[in-house]
Amino acid sequence: MFIAVLAGIVITEIVRPKPLNWRPSYTASDTIPYGCFVLFEELRTLFPDNSVERIDETPYSTITERYPEEKTNYLFINTNLDFDEQETNQILRFVKEGNDVFVAATFFGYYLSDTLNIGVSSDYSVQRDTIHLSLTNTSFKNESYTMHGGHYKTHFSSVDTLNTTVLGYLKYSDTDFPNKEDAVPDRVNFIRVKFGKGNFYMNTTPQAFTNYYMLKKNRQYVAGTLSYLDNNALLWDNYKKAGRIIIDSPMRFVLNQPALKWAYYLTIIGLLVFVIFRAKREQRIIPVIRPLPNTSVDFAQTIGGLYYQHGDYTNLISKKLNYFMEYIRSHYYLNITTISSKTSGDLAARSGKSITETKALLDFILYLNNKKTHSEKDIIELNKKIASFKH
Repeated sequence: MFIAVLAGIVITEIVRPKPLNWRPSYTASDTIPYGCFVLFEELRTLFPDNSVERIDETPYSTITERYPEEKTNYLFINTNLDFDEQETNQILRFVKEGNDVFVAATFFGYYLSDTLNIGVSSDYSVQRDTIHLSLTNTSFKNESYTMHGGHYKTHFSSVDTLNTTVLGYLKYSDTDFPNKEDAVPDRVNFIRVKFGKGNFYMNTTPQAFTNYYMLKKNRQYVAGTLSYLDNNALLWDNYKKAGRIIIDSPMRFVLNQPALKWAYYLTIIGLLVFVIFRAKREQRIIPVIRPLPNTSVDFAQTIGGLYYQHGDYTNLISKKLNYFMEYIRSHYYLNITTISSKTSGDLAARSGKSITETKALLDFILYLNNKKTHSEKDIIELNKKIASFKH
């Protein structure tokens, strides 16, 4: 029973529809309600004769490193656009040279707002009420575009009247306070600010440009607001977005800095080159072949120890005499198996020893051969005489 219930829960979780993601994104690739996939695809229709490029860098980098020679439109859409001082200076220079910047946000940053002398304000209500958007251009005089919930009632509270032209309004009813009149004066939500040779187009309702409202028959409002831009090449900001994917890793800073990035790449290339050439030049390890140990002394000591333990002196004397006779045959070419007076003379002559010493050695050998048992004293005496003869 428990397994059946558990299986039912798992199957229910699998087949249950995925909940809709209402997170504000404003990125060109997001198809969620508050993404801007639909708008980005429609830009090629709105600007048919020019390129539409998605920018994934900061405005500062885009303008300083890729400053366009031809007239260009730069599009910024996000909930908040807090340009820092350096970005603001580059954007101002960009517009002053004759380019246009379209900004849709509920906040435009302190530096840009201060320079253009504009202020924004938001009205909040408990209820999810409805707002109506309109454009001042006579071509859209009788058009009103409705947005139901999911928006900020943000509008311009102050503008520079010398350089600003009102292009659109926002209208809503205040139903939170029944004692007050429901009607609220129209609020300015879309303006054009002249700056140098170019223009800033600023809209306080960025939600109107998202997939949700573009598919709610409000695309004409978006087309109307963007129609103020000249038909020039368009840069779509995809960097300053709430839904931008940020890779949070230690390598992000390194790869974002040109000097560090090239240092990193050169290090990797250097290591690869080192490994390749090292592998070619490295000689195989020659195994160490150790020479065979000389165990002759150990063998002699072992055999001598065995004879010493058994005390068989007769056998030792026999082997000693055999080795000595072989020595005489190999060195002096004499056979002393049969010892005579002539043998003593020949051996003395060939060995350079005195006839007396030679005859004493051979007589002692005859003595040992005729003796049936031998003692330790006999083998010691024999060893001394042989050693003396050899030296």
